[in-house]
Amino acid sequence: MGAQDDAITVEQAAAAFAAEVAYWREVRGLPKRELAARMGFDPSYVSHVESGRHKPTEDFARRVEETLNPGKAIWKRWLDYEAAKVRTSRTTTPLAPRKAEQPYATGAAIIVEHDAARLDYDGRCYRLTMRRLLRNTGSEPITRYLIRISVDRYPGEPERSNAHYREYPLTWDELALAATCRGEAMHWQAKHDRDAFKEVWLLFENDQGRFPLYPGESVWIEYEYSVGDEKWGRWFQRAVRLPTGHLEVELAFPAELDPVVWGTETSMSAEAAPLRTAPIRREEGAIRVFSWTTSTPAVHARYRLEWRFRASPEHGTTQGKFR
Repeated sequence: MGAQDDAITVEQAAAAFAAEVAYWREVRGLPKRELAARMGFDPSYVSHVESGRHKPTEDFARRVEETLNPGKAIWKRWLDYEAAKVRTSRTTTPLAPRKAEQPYATGAAIIVEHDAARLDYDGRCYRLTMRRLLRNTGSEPITRYLIRISVDRYPGEPERSNAHYREYPLTWDELALAATCRGEAMHWQAKHDRDAFKEVWLLFENDQGRFPLYPGESVWIEYEYSVGDEKWGRWFQRAVRLPTGHLEVELAFPAELDPVVWGTETSMSAEAAPLRTAPIRREEGAIRVFSWTTSTPAVHARYRLEWRFRASPEHGTTQGKFR
């Protein structure tokens, strides 16, 4: 998703739609078969759409939007797909193919050389710190970078979850979002602001000036925000949307809670399976840290870490995530 989605090809738009469906299905905790049943489709149909074997239809888009209730995110992808089809039908010159990693502007292409996330929990609140090494492989400066924040306390129960966030929505004040680049504070601009879902442009600028990411340059950006555990619970998902060289995750919990961690990975063509390597545990005084890494993850892959606090069973019902 980016500044000039109106320039994407039909194939790119269909792939983006499929990825959006897969993402929200995972957020809601629904297997493909169960989602298909809720929508009134053949059990294999959702799998075919997510894998690209079937192109989306308006009926499918409406039903999956209604069933998963992602705040119009899936419907927006459907409109992008329809617009791409209309553009293609109006021209006799085939659209020049472009790489999928060009979502920001014509002539721009961005890759993530290193993606590092650390989630700290203090017993009441989660604080996420993201560090990304971005590289501009295109021919035009990049002036902003899109991030997404979303939570879901009751996966598999969208009505209950939506009711919860209508009563207790995420707010910008509680998130306390802050971002930096090259030691400079980054301004940010909300793109979508919903009860449990935010999309934000991090801008390569502040009151003192602009510092675009120029072609051939690499730069580290860092951003962080907080979510209370009544809204963010015990799972943390990383979705790969841009070509990425190295991905790492750290989870830091109070050792007195006796935390245990496990994880799954999902691709566009496969159901969730256990992580191929186990998270590594280490002790840092009163904090227990779990770390997990992978190299060259596939675009649209999703890696999900879950945990349980064995010394605190009363906290066993909350769920949350970020990507």
